[in-house]
Amino acid sequence: MPGLTIAQAAVHTGLTADTLRYYERDGLMLQPVGRSATGHRRYVDRDLRWIEMVTRLRATGMPIRDVRRYADLVRRGEGNEAERLELLRGHRQTVLQQLAEVQEHLGAIDRKIGIYTDAVEQRLDLERTPGR
Repeated sequence: MPGLTIAQAAVHTGLTADTLRYYERDGLMLQPVGRSATGHRRYVDRDLRWIEMVTRLRATGMPIRDVRRYADLVRRGEGNEAERLELLRGHRQTVLQQLAEVQEHLGAIDRKIGIYTDAVEQRLDLERTPGR
């Protein structure tokens, strides 16, 4: 069976083999990961694309229970797109709120950097002034 071993999939996704096993064990995968004749996992492109989506959802703070719910909806197939859309829109709103907060915090940091930059430049100008 073609596909990546768990070690290769780990390198490809940037996750650990333990995390990949966890995704499978906790019902986050769309389908069981294929196995070779010797029983070793073999990750195909569809698995890797799904893992990338799960990773993005987790990286943006989606709780595992919501990722699991989303995976369950996708596994069920057509007919529940409205539920998937609602789940993703809700998560998108949460991410936008977090992004706005981070941008506000970044603005405060930038203002503080401006204050210190001005202070350092003034000190350097004073030190360079002849006759002092």
